Amino acid sequence: MEQRVIVRGAPALYYCETGILDKLDCLLQPYTYKRVLVVHGDRSLKAAKPFFPKLTKLTLLYLRYNGECTLEEARRIARYAQAEQADVILGVGGGKVMDVVKAAGNEAQLDTILVPTLASNCAAWTPLSVFYNEHGQFTNYTIFPKSTLMVLVEPRIALQAPVAYLRAGIADTLAKWYEADVLIRKLEHPSIAIQIAHHSARLCQSTLLEHGRQSIQDAETKQLSAAFVQVVETIIMTGGMVGGFGDHLGRIAGAHSVHNGLTVAPETHVLLHGDKVAYGILVQLVLEDNLPEVQRLLPFYLGMNLPYRLTDLGLSSQDTATLKNIASGTTHPNESIHFMKSGITADDVYQAIVTLEHAISES
Repeated sequence: MEQRVIVRGAPALYYCETGILDKLDCLLQPYTYKRVLVVHGDRSLKAAKPFFPKLTKLTLLYLRYNGECTLEEARRIARYAQAEQADVILGVGGGKVMDVVKAAGNEAQLDTILVPTLASNCAAWTPLSVFYNEHGQFTNYTIFPKSTLMVLVEPRIALQAPVAYLRAGIADTLAKWYEADVLIRKLEHPSIAIQIAHHSARLCQSTLLEHGRQSIQDAETKQLSAAFVQVVETIIMTGGMVGGFGDHLGRIAGAHSVHNGLTVAPETHVLLHGDKVAYGILVQLVLEDNLPEVQRLLPFYLGMNLPYRLTDLGLSSQDTATLKNIASGTTHPNESIHFMKSGITADDVYQAIVTLEHAISES
């Protein structure tokens, strides 16, 4: 794989602290920004509004997004921002809000500020957007030439979010290590940027294995603990740095291809993205002939209530046809599983699923 990478390491400014949104006037003062277009979903605005400044000299213009990150939605928001003479676009919400605001800012040539309300992915950190059609089907992703101006994390907002999103975010970020490592470790002389990506990926794994279970317990009891904040920052910041510094060597490999393959089975549609990626990590490890690491991860999966068996995904080991369809989807010619090594076939993936099932039943 080509080692040359484009480094897009970080937003211009990043804050993770309680009360950060109350300082919005001070944060924007150096830029002389006065008119702020706030793009939001219904639940995200309700979650974040109590933390916005009570007294402000800013003009806050609120615009609800249409629920999907499409090219047309990004253009609609950009046109609205221009018509309202907004100085900056501020996104409040989950990954799709983050992505559509980045795209709208690029279209309108305006700076963006991102306020994630969920610790479920690193979308707030990365200068790219994943686009879907109006039916929610993936179409493409675009990397922008300019990073976000600010990422403002108010941890108390994430603490109020459904715990399932945090659990899924932990699983998705755990995959950063396994997917980056399988790509980077084969390089004889990785560049400094790629080494930063590799170390960041390892930090994702070590922090999540150490603090993941505690962060879930604290989220369930609404305790703003050091463990919870560390996990939130790992998902948003450290996870974002893996791709930010590693580019194509720090994004996705086998685990995410398995996720994509699983989407061909309607039974899996009720699962969150990170839950399917969690299972994908285990299948990737089997493909790497690394069953000892599967066994090492199982107690963590059990403690976190992450899926590790087909029944956890609503599937059956007896349904060979569905499993082979999943394996076929996993190994589509455009899938990232082929970055691991060339020649991985649908039968290889099917056999890995079967092997994983047997290994778990015997443990």
